[in-house]
Amino acid sequence: MTRLPVLVTGGAGYIGSHVVLALLDGGWDVTVIDNLTTGFRFAVPEGVAFYEGDIEDGALMARIIPEQGIGAVMHFAGSIIVPESVENPLKYYHNNTAKSRALIESAVKGGVKHFIFSSTAATYGVPEVSPVNEDSPKQPINPYGMSKLMTEIMLADTARAHPLNYCALRYFNVAGADPAARSGQSTAGATHLIKVAVEAALGKRANVQVFGTDYDTSDGTGVRDYIHVSDLAAAHVLALEELMANPDQSLTMNCGYGRGFSVLEVLDAVDRVTNRRIERIMGPRRAGDPDSLISDNRRIRQTLPWQPQHADLDEIVAHALAWERKLSEIRGEG
Repeated sequence: MTRLPVLVTGGAGYIGSHVVLALLDGGWDVTVIDNLTTGFRFAVPEGVAFYEGDIEDGALMARIIPEQGIGAVMHFAGSIIVPESVENPLKYYHNNTAKSRALIESAVKGGVKHFIFSSTAATYGVPEVSPVNEDSPKQPINPYGMSKLMTEIMLADTARAHPLNYCALRYFNVAGADPAARSGQSTAGATHLIKVAVEAALGKRANVQVFGTDYDTSDGTGVRDYIHVSDLAAAHVLALEELMANPDQSLTMNCGYGRGFSVLEVLDAVDRVTNRRIERIMGPRRAGDPDSLISDNRRIRQTLPWQPQHADLDEIVAHALAWERKLSEIRGEG
């Protein structure tokens, strides 16, 4: 299969940088655009064409697409913090929806044929049934989830009107880091549980707060489907190959392992890997957190030749820990 040049938006961020690595490992020609608001220049490998700029800048996009011969876009640029989206909804509708609309328009004008979108399980809101499948009701309970769902809708409408097909991948809880420690979760103040837990294990935080101990789960804490970021990245590359092979088809698929771990089970895994105990501070539930959120991943398994390589929880934690140590070196923290 001919490998098209790929533009990765938000390619200096957590998930985007791992997809860049997966593309490079697979022999693809990669270009990155990132405004470095939350991304890091060091996350973009040497030799990758890099543009510091905004996806909303139509003139810049009109230059990049022909300059690099872009045939596919993988879109990761956006804001991802749920509580912030509630406090500042217009930021999320601007960054995640309005800017995505501008990017889609630039892609159509530039003759781009394939579009991979970084979506989220937050589009389901609080599902009545878990595991949740792609046809479950989409009832987002916060502007983050709604802003992503609106982009999915825009892509579906655009694909009906123009020669562009797309794949929306709805992520569950992304965790871990590149096994070779080439990239990882670098954002200060990140809210991802495994990131927070390994920071605590290394003394960067005093403790880990557990939000809710009275859920209808085995130990009372919330259960989530944690997927290794490198397995997620691999799914994006396979999804692009599928879009190229079937240009009249668009796809929406869950990205998760189809099984979950509770908050306490995750913290126990961090204790095992680090051989020390993290202090847990038990607190009340956060509004809108479901008891359990697990993916029904049958569609992605049936559609793509996707075989997760890093589904072991202790391995996910170990990779996150190794990256956290490397990040300290990068930042000169000793």
